[in-house]
Amino acid sequence: MCGIVGLYLKNPALESKLGQLFEPMLEAMTGRGPDSAGFAIYGDEVKDGWVKLTLQAVTEDFDWSSFSQALKQELKTELDWFQNATAAVIKVKADETIVREAIAKLAPCLKIMSVGQSIEILKGMGLPVEISERFGLAHMKGSHIIGHTRMATESAVTMEGSHPFSTGADLCLVHNGSLSNHARLRQELKREGIHFETDNDTEVAAGYLTWRLQQGDNLEQALHHALDDLDGFFTFAIGTKDGFAVIRDPIACKPAVLAETDDYVAMASEYQALASLPNIDQARVWEPEPATLYVWERNSVKAA
Repeated sequence: MCGIVGLYLKNPALESKLGQLFEPMLEAMTGRGPDSAGFAIYGDEVKDGWVKLTLQAVTEDFDWSSFSQALKQELKTELDWFQNATAAVIKVKADETIVREAIAKLAPCLKIMSVGQSIEILKGMGLPVEISERFGLAHMKGSHIIGHTRMATESAVTMEGSHPFSTGADLCLVHNGSLSNHARLRQELKREGIHFETDNDTEVAAGYLTWRLQQGDNLEQALHHALDDLDGFFTFAIGTKDGFAVIRDPIACKPAVLAETDDYVAMASEYQALASLPNIDQARVWEPEPATLYVWERNSVKAA
């Protein structure tokens, strides 16, 4: 059992309050996931030709200042960065592949949590309130965010096993449920060149979506293929550069609720996580249909 929450702001005037609005939503899911928690927030977008990475250190005393200087010298290009607890966000004017190679050379101990132009993934072990405080969630700004609280069932409690999982540039996945065919799929995807760091079934779902996107699917096509190829019970929330998507398996036994006003769209595993939102009493509230993809993005809203 895990908890999922998401918030997409339709009203740009609220973007300065995104973290403040989202923090109580994440912490409301503590009962569904006290082992670890995390979130993917979108905002502070870099220009074309730049790449933005969230890096996570395995120790609290990692020297980010020295690393950033070494990375800038290695790449010989413009670079900006800031530290957030045990993580750092690096913005660099360079190709993603070249940046990845440089990071692997200079600091192979670092974990790359996310890559894109907008996304930042921050996660770790501990109660949701501890993760919120560790990374200063309440003070964060942005356009949309998805989060997860984990109660481990398929694998160990680790930072790597916590959600969200990156599935590509500015894409990520959080998951409530369990997949029955993840062991077989993991082996098949490994043969296709997909790398895994944990035994987590959600990482298999993330790897599957990464593979489908590599095969030329768009996000909608990849998720519809997932309905055919992923066995089990699940609710997925997927973060994109421009918004987020929600989909449930054909049986839809894992809980999910959606709420929409003129100012925002919110989703959660339980209604209590939505109760703190402004004007929630005036929202349209409903349960997403089985095997139906709901997407909210800039200039695009649909169910398919």
